[in-house]
Amino acid sequence: MAGGGGPRAGLCSDEEERSCEALRERNVAVLMSREALRTPKLPSWTLFLAVCAVGIGGTFQYGYNVSIINAPTQHIHRFLNETWTNRYHKALNPDLLTFLWSVIASVFSLGGLCGAVVGGSMAIRLGRKGALLMNNIIAMLASILMGISFPTGLFELLIAGRFLIGINSGVGICVQPLYLGEVAPKHLRGGMAMGSSIFLTGGILMGQIIGLRELLGEEMYWPLLLSSSCLPAFAQLLFLPWFPESPRYLLIDRGDELSCVKALKRFHGSSEYGREMEDIQRESFALDGVKAKKPWQLLTDRAVRWQLITVIVMTMGQQLSGINAIYFYATYVFEQAGISAEQIPYVTLGTGACECLTALTCGLLIDYVGRRYLIIGGYLLMTLWSIVLTFSLTYQELYPWVPYVSMTSIFAFILSFGLGPGGITNILIAELFIQSSRAAAYMIGGTISWISFFTIGMLFPFIVNRLKQYCFLVFLLECSSMAAFLFFVIPETKNKSFLAIKKEFHKLNFGRNKKETELYERRQLHDGF
Repeated sequence: MAGGGGPRAGLCSDEEERSCEALRERNVAVLMSREALRTPKLPSWTLFLAVCAVGIGGTFQYGYNVSIINAPTQHIHRFLNETWTNRYHKALNPDLLTFLWSVIASVFSLGGLCGAVVGGSMAIRLGRKGALLMNNIIAMLASILMGISFPTGLFELLIAGRFLIGINSGVGICVQPLYLGEVAPKHLRGGMAMGSSIFLTGGILMGQIIGLRELLGEEMYWPLLLSSSCLPAFAQLLFLPWFPESPRYLLIDRGDELSCVKALKRFHGSSEYGREMEDIQRESFALDGVKAKKPWQLLTDRAVRWQLITVIVMTMGQQLSGINAIYFYATYVFEQAGISAEQIPYVTLGTGACECLTALTCGLLIDYVGRRYLIIGGYLLMTLWSIVLTFSLTYQELYPWVPYVSMTSIFAFILSFGLGPGGITNILIAELFIQSSRAAAYMIGGTISWISFFTIGMLFPFIVNRLKQYCFLVFLLECSSMAAFLFFVIPETKNKSFLAIKKEFHKLNFGRNKKETELYERRQLHDGF
């Protein structure tokens, strides 16, 4: 008995040994994950600098070119009058002047729409990095056309330049979030993807600063101001080639595993790249050779129906949230608060700085608080400030302290927008789709965003003229509706793989259809292998 029982007591069988080993590995993995949670790792310097190199020629250009057109408005009006008089020997009709200025301002949106349409295709054919580099050529050409419009006396070149810089912005705002979402590690994906919003708001603030009278805001300098958009393009052409292509694009779209490993090692280091490689390989196996989808294929794909509905609603909601009304009323509120007309441009810098600061704060909070809480909370706060602004603007002249309530509400609204829809929307578009659908989703989202931007630009003056300060009641309804929709539809995506997020939408997409549910679960089981 003793002899027979000794070996069983002292040694494990092969099966038991494997179980013990698996248990030990599981315990080690749990300890490592707990340690990782206690001490979250910061991105490597290569990853951080890649975000900067991508952002400077991406969303920074959009923010910068939206902002710089405001400062030289009166100077461009005089240029149009003088050019028309010299060319046709008669004064320019005021209505025609308004029309030409509207074309110069709004053709940027039309270019952005075209850029959003072609941006996804460029990202697939040229790669994320290649598309961004090629996009800078468009920016250079646009800067030349806008710069020479004044000495040549051709305002048509100014229109063409604004159209081209719109295309550049449309491509950049589509491709940059793609790149950032794909190179970021899972635990830092939200914070790094916030780079798009940080550079966008940084571009707006920089445009406001450069447009001051002391810099390029004087009449003689407005062609230089508009052509200065070549500088971010040149900076990206100089720095971005030093960084790798998106590893996900290299492995899943090109099938180049060696380049993918090299890119991951550069971004995450030789000791940390394995986890990201495993995640990319799992997604690659799940796709099983499926090629990148076109937008029209995505529109008919039931497996992404609610993801697509969410993207369309979010992008429309972001543009129609009332942020444009805030900037429209800002000057009036500042005047009522006793700020002189000469000082208002400097106070307006505060709104740009406020938005930029909020984007940075959101970048720090997003991977701790989560996307869902921030975007829903942002819309709820915007609803609250819309109510406050409606009352304060109605009774603006009744009490001397009311204008200060309006001013506070304006800054609070901007803060709420930056913490919520302003920062989170683009990140969620990247996270709700897997590799084969992501570029097409950005094309659809970008198209809807630019159409909404153009529509609100055209309709907003009429809304304000008819409703006055009560226009914020419209935005109140929109913001509260967005918060309700997102509460019931969108899951939390923090620290989840793209495949896990896709699974979250399964019940919404397929409902209770048992056959399709079984087929989907079998496919998921096959993908797990």
